[in-house]
Amino acid sequence: MSKILTEVEKLVTPIVEELNLELVDTEFVKEGRNWFLRIYVDTPQGGIDIEHCALVSERISEVLDAKDPIEQNYFLEVSSPGAERPLKKESDFERAVGQFIHVKTYELVNGLKEKEFEGFLTAYNENGLEMDVRIKTRKIKVQLAKEKIAFARLAINFSA
Repeated sequence: MSKILTEVEKLVTPIVEELNLELVDTEFVKEGRNWFLRIYVDTPQGGIDIEHCALVSERISEVLDAKDPIEQNYFLEVSSPGAERPLKKESDFERAVGQFIHVKTYELVNGLKEKEFEGFLTAYNENGLEMDVRIKTRKIKVQLAKEKIAFARLAINFSA
């Protein structure tokens, strides 16, 4: 994580927690000529509305106006992580057990010729996760060590 995002998260986390929300993710990205600071928040039960986003945006703007770790101009965006919410923290994975997820790995796994998997998360612990996935016509269990996971998110199951 960049130094900027680390500082932003230190400033934002108390505000989000005070509002009984959860900080899901932050990003600071350049798109075209513009920079964007994106802050994704949710409720522990899942689901926020525009009023939540507006309130968080106002409160964060006040703090960033007083002590902003970002030197250049940027646009602040506060939103929901959406239906395909990223899974980053232990609690994210624990809540996702039983749900359909998408996982990308850093390298090929378990002799399979795959680095991307979609399926149901059946177990999660300190070592990694287990998923029921379909590869072509076969249903198999895949075990992924934490250190091999590059990215994980909830996914929409279109075959259901």
